[in-house]
Amino acid sequence: MSKKEFDAIVIGAGAPGEVCAGRLADGGLSVAIVESHLVGGECSYYACMPSKALLRPGELLAEARRVPGVAAAVSGDLDPQAVLDRRDEVIHDLDDSGQLPWLEERDIELFRGEGRLDGERRVVVGEETLTARQAVVVATGSGAAMPPIDGLDSVQAWNNRDATTSKRVPESMIVLGGGPVGSELAQAWSTLGSKVTLVEGEGRLLPREEPFAGEQVAASLGDSYGIDVRTGVLAEKVSSGGAGVVVELNDGSRAEAEELLVAIGRVPRTGEIGLDSAGVEPGEHGFLETDERLRVGGREWLYAIGDVNGRALFTHMGKYQAWVAAENVLGREVEAIAEGIGSPRVTFTDPQVAAVGKTLAQAEEAGIDARAVDVPTDGAAGASFQGKDTGGTSRLVVDQAKQTIVGATFTGFETADFLHAATIAIVGEVPLDRLRHAVAAYPTRSEIWLKLIESYGL
Repeated sequence: MSKKEFDAIVIGAGAPGEVCAGRLADGGLSVAIVESHLVGGECSYYACMPSKALLRPGELLAEARRVPGVAAAVSGDLDPQAVLDRRDEVIHDLDDSGQLPWLEERDIELFRGEGRLDGERRVVVGEETLTARQAVVVATGSGAAMPPIDGLDSVQAWNNRDATTSKRVPESMIVLGGGPVGSELAQAWSTLGSKVTLVEGEGRLLPREEPFAGEQVAASLGDSYGIDVRTGVLAEKVSSGGAGVVVELNDGSRAEAEELLVAIGRVPRTGEIGLDSAGVEPGEHGFLETDERLRVGGREWLYAIGDVNGRALFTHMGKYQAWVAAENVLGREVEAIAEGIGSPRVTFTDPQVAAVGKTLAQAEEAGIDARAVDVPTDGAAGASFQGKDTGGTSRLVVDQAKQTIVGATFTGFETADFLHAATIAIVGEVPLDRLRHAVAAYPTRSEIWLKLIESYGL
C-alpha cells in the first residue's frame, strides 16, 4: 500500500468537491480529490443538466406555438430520438474525460475509487493511503431515497439516474413524488410521448413552496400536458402486472404503467466512508452536521459540503459551501449564512417556479410581521413578446417592521431570470424605499419589479 501526503483531500468530485479543490489549489495548497464514479457528479450527468435538456425542447415548442407569425411555421411534434441524442451530448455520453483538464491545470491529483476515512486526516482509496496536512473535505453527495413501500423492491423502479439517462421513451410511467424532480421529469417524459401519472402524498405539488405555485403547476401538467395528477394520496403497495407495474394507493385507487419512477427525496452518501474511524456519528437521517464554517463536530480538519450535510440540497448551494469551506481551510474565517436566509431555487416546469428566501407561511412561523404582495407575472409589457396567456404569479414577502423583502416567488414563463435580483435584495436587506430607485428598463419582463413595488404602495 503506497502513501501520499497533501495539504488537503477532497472526497467526492461532484460540483461542490470540484469547486472546493480548485479554490484550495488556487490558494497554493497541494490537493487530492477522490471520486468513485464520474468527475462532475450527479448534477452534470444525472440531474440538473440532463433533465433540463429533456425539458427544453417541449418548452421551446410551446412558446413557438403561442407567438403569432411563428405558430404557422411550426408543424409536427417533437422528435423524441433527437431530444435523447441531444441529452446524450449534454452529458457527454457519461464520459468525464472532458472534466479532467480543469483538474490537471491546477495540479489536483485525482484518485479513482471509494474514499474512506481512516482516522484523523487520513483517507484510504484502494491500495493508496492519503494523508492531509491540513484538512479533509467530505463532498460525497446524496443518492435517491427508496421508501419502504410494500413490494417496491420486487420491481425494477427507476430513480433519477434511470429517468434522466433512459435510451427509450416508455409508453407510460408512474411518478411517485411531486416535488421538483418528480414534477420536472413527469413533464419531460410527457412531452416525449409517455402517458404519465404523477402521485404526491401532500395536498399539492411542490409542497415546500407557496401554495399557488404547486396549484398552478398541477393545473398546467393536467390541462396542457395530459398528466394524471393525483395529490393527497400515498402508494401502499407495488407489484408487477398490467402494463408492467401496478401501484395501489391509499384512497383505494390504483395506477399501472410500463415504468415506475420514484422521486421522493434524497439520502446522504455517508454510510460507507469510515466515519467511525474519525469518531464521527452522522446526525438525523444520516447527514453530517456542521457548524457555520462547515466543520464537522467543530473539528478543525474535517469539513462537509454539498448534499452530504443536509443544509440545502442544491448544486449552487453546494458550490457556495465549497467556497466557504475553502476560505476557512485557507485561514480566512467565513460563515455560511445563505441557507438561513433561504436558498434560491428553481423548478423548471411549465410554469417555472423560481423562489428565494421565505414563503409567507415560513415568515409568519418565524415571527415576522409579514405581508405578501402579488401581481400577475405576465402583467409587464415585455411579457407580450413570449405570447399570450403565459400566466403566473409574482409574490414578494415583506417584513413590515424592517420594510425589506424576506422572500420572493415567481411563477410563469422563464421566471428563473427574475430570481437573482430578488436574491440580492434579500441578502443585501435593501429597504423598499431604496429599491424603488432601481429602475427596470422598458419594455422588459423585469418591469415586474416595478409592478410589485407599486402594488406595495411606493
